[in-house]
Amino acid sequence: MRPVIGVVCDVKESAGHRIHAVTEKYLYAVAEGAGALTLMIPARLSDTDGKPGPTPADFAGLFAVLDGIFLPGSPSNVDPSHYGSRLADPGSPSDPDRDKVTLALIRAAIAARVPVFGVCRGYQEMNVALGGSLHQKVHDEPGHHDHREDKSLPVPEQYAPAHAVSLTPGGLLAGLAGTTTWQVNSLHGQGISRLAPRLVVEARAPDGLVEAFRLPDASFALGVQWHPEWRFWEDRLSRGMFAAFGDAARARRAAR
Repeated sequence: MRPVIGVVCDVKESAGHRIHAVTEKYLYAVAEGAGALTLMIPARLSDTDGKPGPTPADFAGLFAVLDGIFLPGSPSNVDPSHYGSRLADPGSPSDPDRDKVTLALIRAAIAARVPVFGVCRGYQEMNVALGGSLHQKVHDEPGHHDHREDKSLPVPEQYAPAHAVSLTPGGLLAGLAGTTTWQVNSLHGQGISRLAPRLVVEARAPDGLVEAFRLPDASFALGVQWHPEWRFWEDRLSRGMFAAFGDAARARRAAR
């Protein structure tokens, strides 16, 4: 049986109802790229109306079933209160239910040696969960470029390669790519300000922004700022990342 990987949902409003949703491209990349069965994890494991968030029992139940956790991208941003800052833009999209689940889930998964792979928002969540901070507007930071997509373009053009990243020599991504430079897409307004203490850099953008990291002492914990799920089969590094994630999930399943 294939490993089972949980994919965290966003909480959204639709026709007056709250829904838990994941964009199909992420589910497909995990299913086909990692060779896994996917389960959607609702971003509200406990009642959040003035009551405590997820409990250790919630996570223990998940980890009894899951062999990996995937944290997808999202239009919403991690609330800056989680890294000791104030909200710079009151209109910034948020998802407090997802914040409450994912930040605790990441720490619990790493402690339980469950493989974790984060993309875009998921990458930023991993950094914040482990003690790092974010730039709320990278494009307003001196010395940094504008990493946002042009939303007036068709979606395939928004997800086209936008800039190179420098891959750390001897790192996981450089090994998967077989080189130390790779072209990636770029669709983010926020980015890492302070890297969490336990993380090591796997890739940087030309302006020095950290665009990928891993946690060396974890069974598998990788985060990337770009979107490798987009047509992952066309890109060697994207295929390699999802395959490595799937291998780690299969190793966990075999050990269980």
